[in-house]
Amino acid sequence: MSTINHPTPPLRLAMPELLVGIGLLACAGAVAWQTLAIPVSPLYSKVGPTVFPYLTMVGLVVLSLLLILAAFRGGWQPEEEKETPTDWKAMGFVVIGLLANLLLIRPLGFTAASVIMFVLVCYGFGSKHTLRDALTGLVLALAAYFGFARALGVNIGAGFIENQLNTVIDAIAGAFGA
Repeated sequence: MSTINHPTPPLRLAMPELLVGIGLLACAGAVAWQTLAIPVSPLYSKVGPTVFPYLTMVGLVVLSLLLILAAFRGGWQPEEEKETPTDWKAMGFVVIGLLANLLLIRPLGFTAASVIMFVLVCYGFGSKHTLRDALTGLVLALAAYFGFARALGVNIGAGFIENQLNTVIDAIAGAFGA
């Protein structure tokens, strides 16, 4: 039985993975910088307000180093995927969705801005079910908002929808003496 040796193509530096890895490393640096600015009371023993940001930073560093290593080994994508052209229209809808969220969260509130973002990102990923996407985004956004606002006491951007629902919830809670 004969074996045929196929020459392995030389490894090339995968620039997308390298750039994302460097970007993640920069994000980890920003997380570290901002975490150092969090005031920590000496009353905290081992677990304080900086534990989760530091864990996030460590995770970002590990992921960024793995991506950079993958970039020097030629990338993580199979060759046939590397030849697939980028769908710039889809990428545009995702980016527009993220920017819309950033620009609309203050004037419209967390829920409305998140629903708009969700619908645009879903469309970018090929969904043609706008109503279903809007309803799914609404449920997820309301769960996130009230999880932060009611359970944790953190206001992440109340708008018209949140204010109306808070009024209804407070009225119902008042009627039942809670």
